Amino acid sequence: MELIEQLAQAALERDHLKLRSLVQDLKRANVDISHLPRPTTTDTRLLAITASLVELLALRQKRIPPAWTKEIGPLKEPFFLLASAASMKRLRTLCETQSPEPMRKRLLYAPPHFLEFA
Repeated sequence: MELIEQLAQAALERDHLKLRSLVQDLKRANVDISHLPRPTTTDTRLLAITASLVELLALRQKRIPPAWTKEIGPLKEPFFLLASAASMKRLRTLCETQSPEPMRKRLLYAPPHFLEFA
């Protein structure tokens, strides 16, 4: 499994420690986000999460995301990267309204500064 797919899997599992660690690995490897290949998975959830994360990281690197991300649609149901958003109304509203745009357009919700520190 490619590193970017591992990122998506960690996000799906809500394993934030692993997700931050993998983002740091990606940065240390000085990977050009613009040239990441499309994942080989057929899992539509992982594809949507991967495309969202790739677009988010490209935006933060001031790079153009790979063209394949435009082909990936939204999740079938909203997914909150913080499980606590289900029980905390203010956090849920914050995620729904201020999640980074590459994520929000695919029904993937997180706080506005998600992964900025990684």
